[in-house]
Order: sequence, then C-alpha cells, then structure tokens
Amino acid sequence: MKLLSLLSLATKVAAVTISVSKDAPHLSSALPTSVAVKGKVGEEIGISNPGYWGIDILPQTYKGSFWAFGDYRGDFKAALRSASSGEILTSVNIPSHSNTHRWTKHEFVLDSDIAAGYKTNFTLTFVAKSGHQALNFNLISLFPPTYNNRENGLCRDLMQSLKDLNPSFMRIPGGNNLQGKVPGSRWKWNEIIGDLIDRPGRTGAWRYYNTDGLGLIEYMLWCQDLEVEPVLILWAGLYLDGTVIPEDGLDFYVRDALHEIEFLTGDASTEYRAKRVALGYETPFEINFVGVGNEDYFSSGIKSYNEYRFRIFFDAISERYPHLQILSSTVELDPIPKGAVLDYHDYSNPDGAVRNFTLFDDQDESNKVLVGEYGWIASVAEAVFYLGVERNPDKVFGCAFAPLLQNIESYQWNPNLITFNANTSATVKSISFHVIGLLSNNRFTTLLPIENSEEYDPGFWVAGLNEDINTYVWKAAVYNTTTEQAFEINFPGSQQGAVAELTVLTAPDAFSENIFGEPDLVDTKKPD
Repeated sequence: MKLLSLLSLATKVAAVTISVSKDAPHLSSALPTSVAVKGKVGEEIGISNPGYWGIDILPQTYKGSFWAFGDYRGDFKAALRSASSGEILTSVNIPSHSNTHRWTKHEFVLDSDIAAGYKTNFTLTFVAKSGHQALNFNLISLFPPTYNNRENGLCRDLMQSLKDLNPSFMRIPGGNNLQGKVPGSRWKWNEIIGDLIDRPGRTGAWRYYNTDGLGLIEYMLWCQDLEVEPVLILWAGLYLDGTVIPEDGLDFYVRDALHEIEFLTGDASTEYRAKRVALGYETPFEINFVGVGNEDYFSSGIKSYNEYRFRIFFDAISERYPHLQILSSTVELDPIPKGAVLDYHDYSNPDGAVRNFTLFDDQDESNKVLVGEYGWIASVAEAVFYLGVERNPDKVFGCAFAPLLQNIESYQWNPNLITFNANTSATVKSISFHVIGLLSNNRFTTLLPIENSEEYDPGFWVAGLNEDINTYVWKAAVYNTTTEQAFEINFPGSQQGAVAELTVLTAPDAFSENIFGEPDLVDTKKPD
C-alpha cells in the first residue's frame, strides 16, 4: 500500500498549507514532485491520507517509510487514526534527520494491539519550529505484514486466496496494461526494477495511475510464492490506440525484450544479468514461456502482427533462447510457425462456452494452446469449458480466469474472480472461484479414455488417473436443466466395495451470485 503524494489524496492536519512542489531538489529523476507542508510555529501540523479507501487495523506490526527535505530538528509522528473521531489508535515518534542538503529517508514501525476496523487514516506530523519553515515529503509508504514477509510485498489474505486455488501458472504482467493506451505509456520493464525512488509510474490502461511499486521482480516473486510457472508477456509494438511500430523501427523493441529475458534468466557475466545481481538476486529466475504481445487481433493490430511483428520477435527469441516456448497473442496467427503456442482469450456467453466443450479436440498438437483469459458470467458454463480443456491435456496446457482481482471501491470490469476492499475479513470469492478451486484441487496426471452410454449435454464429464496418489478422478458439470441427471461410473479394475469420495458444488438457483457484503451462496457437499 503506497500512500501517493497527490493533493487529491491528502488532507490537512491542523492549520497548515500543503502544495505540490517542484521547487525543492528532486528526490530522483523519476519522482521530481513532492508535497510541501507549512504551518504555524509550535503547532503539530502535517498531512493525512486514507490509503486505498481505508487501512485495516489489526493486532500486528506495520512498516513504513518516508523521505523528507528541509531543515528540521525534532520528531516526526506517524500515526493511524480513526477516520470518524480522529482518535490515535497507534503512533510512533521518529527522530528527524531532515536537512536542506539532501533528501533523507526515515523508516519506522507502528505496533497495534487492537482490531479497530478499516476506516482509518494515516497521518504524518511534526511541530513547526519557525513561521517560515516548510518541509517537503515524498514517497510515503505504509505496509501491513506481507505474504512470506516480502519487502514491498503482497497482501496476505489475497495471496492465501490465490494459493487455495492450487494454481500452476500466471501471465505476467497481465494484458492491456502491458500495451499502454498511447505511445509512451507502455510497460517498460527496466523502469520498474530496483529502488522505488527510481520508478516514475505511468497512466495505466484501465483509467488509474500505476505507481509501478509492483514491478518486474515483484511479479516474479509473486510467482515464486505461489509456486507457479511465470508466463512472461513481452511488449510487441502495438498500443491500444492502434499505433503500430513499423517494421524498420521494431529492432529496438526486440532487443529490449531480449534484454528483459536476459535480466531475469541470465547465468553468465552479462550486462543485464549483472543488473539483477546488483539488486540482490544472484540466482536466475526460471522462465519457460514467453508471449509476444497481448490480444493483437484488437486495435487494428492483426495485419502487422501476421506480416512481420510476431515473426521478427519469434525468430529473435528462438535463436537466443531455443528452450523457450513462445506464445502468439492470437489464434488468428497466419502463418503459424511450428512450435508456436496460441494464447486463446474468450469473453463470449455461457452457451458459447458450453459449445466450446469440444473446441480443442482437433487442435494440432504441434501448436499447443494456452487459454490465457476467459470469463462468461456463468460458472457452470465455465466448468463445462474447463472440462473440455482437461480432456485435451496434450493440446492445451493451461487455463486462466480473468480478471483476477477487484477492489470494490474502484473497478472497471465485472465479473472478477476475487472482490476485496481494505477490510481484510470482507474478501468475497466468486462462484467461479469455487468452481476453479474444486477442479484444480482434484487434478489427474493421465487422461483416461471414456466409453459413454449417453451423449454429452446437459451432462459433461471427463475422467483421469492421479498417479501421484493412485486415485481415479471423475469430474462432471450439468448445464441449464432442472431435470435430475443420473450417472453410473465404472473405473477399470475397480473392485466391489471400493470407496469413492463425492464432492458436489451447488448454489440456490441458476442466477446465484456471490455479492460483496453478503453471504457466500456456494454449497460444497461431501455426501455420506
């Protein structure tokens, strides 16, 4: 949770003047603006910030920091206060090292022994020593305990929810936000590594500002903590406004992509491997999959993608890193090089999802598929599609719902897999989440051939053997019917008296939806 130094998010503490300043020396070339605070002599003055629509107060330790500029001898006070009453819930005094020669970083911890809700503000104050005194602040941050105690890390509750899904891969850094709306706003991996003071941020593709505190290394650590395979998506010359890099201008961006891969995976004494080591990461990250662009069938991108963009990236990456599997961002790729993986995205409708149960049955095995994004506002239809993926493990190696996370206080898309706000106890897992969790936590290692006595629809099913635990697995979904469906399942070699565990996921009706602030409607039963 980075507290942004923007006046729209800051309020005054006491009789104080606050302003955005570019007059003070810049903290860095990436962060040239700061907040200037000036007030009456002898009064405790400062700024207040609500975090991201609140800060959950629990019995735990919060770590924070800020940068200050200006001559000040005394203490700063960092505090968490009730948004309604102003009551100080926890605070700490921080001896000042601030001066007029250079910016100084101040670090602190706030210990809370109470649970006081999330409608809370963070305040940073000091006692003015002279009437002309003004101090400048920049990069004010406060973090609760993070998952695996990572510095600049991720929320524990959300990470645990993701862990519960038993995932196997994650596309990073995502989709449209990689591309950028207009020239100059794309994801630039080399601007979001290292110290936070060197990350300029940018306007994202979804109408909010990206501080880029979540950078390339943080994404890789996210994958490590979830124990999943990173699928690294590379910028490939297309902005969302339709601007395309011409063929004779693409070389810079191809080299940039190769440098990004080298930065993460290099194990020799190369320039970009050295940059990673300098940041404290001696051991290379493991990457086996890279994607060339995102949804290049949109924004008038398919013509240039087919004519030259994919080919140029594919050839350069294959030559330098022959072990990598390279994804096309569209199944409309033409021609398709042997070995290229096709990234399939689908946001159609429930009936379309069900029709796609057999979509991959005839897929050419030399060009495997990753279902990088899907979502159909109907979890049973999604389950049917998912089963269609599972019955083609030699052709489809992964399937991912999107979007993943939604802050209920500010969002641009619905539905999402997990909905949350600053109240960590209020996180809502969608019905789609429960479906994915059930299917993903009951995997098989070998697909079994099936002899059917009935046609598919309204029932759909798949069966396999989990050789790791020597267990047969049968999965089914029943779509769009009120008629009870009976199944009789016989596995080869099963003896009379063999015991099976049945898990059934249901909800009250066909239009059930898990809504933020309301009870979870999913009922997962294990009948006797």
